[in-house]
Amino acid sequence: MTHIVNTRWKGNMAFDSQIDTHTLRIDAPKEIGRDSGPSPKKLLLSSLAGCTGMDVVSLLQKMRINFTDFEILIDADLTTEHPKVYSEIRMVYKIFGSDLNKEKIQKAVDLSQEKYCGVSAMLKKNSPIKYSVELVEVSIPEPSVN
Repeated sequence: MTHIVNTRWKGNMAFDSQIDTHTLRIDAPKEIGRDSGPSPKKLLLSSLAGCTGMDVVSLLQKMRINFTDFEILIDADLTTEHPKVYSEIRMVYKIFGSDLNKEKIQKAVDLSQEKYCGVSAMLKKNSPIKYSVELVEVSIPEPSVN
């Protein structure tokens, strides 16, 4: 399978990237650009979250784990020398729900990080990725009986 992306300069530091039927604006911060879109490196982190997030949701659904919400928090350190790359990426998978099975959720996250997520596999070749799982217990309201 070949992926094709067409990216066109839109002036100053902005580019529009055509990905299938989606157009995505990429820009630099106000110091050198107009901040009309996310920076390329931050998009890379967003791609990592999207890739592993889709894996985890799919695996949790197959495991019949019910959850009410899910978020991935990422922070990463850039090197100071050019080319500036991420020296370390840290991820927190936050799963919200009631009576969550920690072992199954951890297994889903580990499978994504170690086997399924291609973005993670590519990034790990240059930047260590550390990750953890946080379960957030939320009460699910009982259905009302009239």
